[in-house]
Amino acid sequence: MDEQRVDALPTAEHHEGGFRPMAELIDAATRDVDISRGGPHYGELVEQTRALMDRVRLSSPSDDLALEAITLLKELNAKLDGAVVDEWSAPTWTRADLPARGNITLPPYVVDEAGRDGVTARVTFRTFHLGGNRAAHGGHIGVAFDDLLGMAAALHAGAVTRTASLTVDYRSITPLDTPLRLHAFAERIEGRKVYVRATLHDGDRLCAEANGLFIVLKPGQQ
Repeated sequence: MDEQRVDALPTAEHHEGGFRPMAELIDAATRDVDISRGGPHYGELVEQTRALMDRVRLSSPSDDLALEAITLLKELNAKLDGAVVDEWSAPTWTRADLPARGNITLPPYVVDEAGRDGVTARVTFRTFHLGGNRAAHGGHIGVAFDDLLGMAAALHAGAVTRTASLTVDYRSITPLDTPLRLHAFAERIEGRKVYVRATLHDGDRLCAEANGLFIVLKPGQQ
C-alpha cells in the first residue's frame, strides 16, 4: 500500500518555540478571533468529514462498495492536496466558532467559559470514538482532557505550555452521542510547573477525572 505524507510543519521563523503567539491562543479560547480562515463552508466540511469517520468506524462494505469508496476518496484527496497549508495557516486553531476549533483530530467540544480560573466545555463523543459496548474509548477521553487541560494551563500561566504528565481515572462509562460537561482548571503554579485537574460528567454522574502537570516553555523551546 502506498503511503502519502502531508508535510505541514511550521517554519523556523515562527516565534515562541514554533508555537502560535500566546495572545492569539487566548483570543482563540475566548472566541475573540478572526473566524474567516477556511471560509463560511469550512464547518460543514469538518462535519461531513466527521460523519464519514463515524460511518467508516462501523462499516462492513462489500468489495464493490469498498473499491468505489476508495476511488472517490483518492479523487478527493488529490483535490485537497492543493489546499494543504502549514499548520499556522490552517483554520484548525483559529475557528473558535466551531466545535474543537474545527480540528477533526479532537473530540468535538464547545467551550462555554475560558479564563484564568479554568475552562468549562461541552464535549460529545461520537461513533468514531467508540471503544466498545456503546462507550467512548478511554484514549479519546484522554485526548479531550489533554487539549482542554492544556488550554486551562496556558490561560492560567499566560504562556505556552507543554504536557509533562497526564493521569486519567475512569470512574464510570462515558456514553456516546451525549453532551458531557468537562471542567478543567489549574490548582497551582510553581515556577514553570502548572498543576491542573479536570472532571468529566454526564449530568451528576462522574465519568472520568484527570490530573496533570504542564510546563511553561522558555523562549525558543518546542
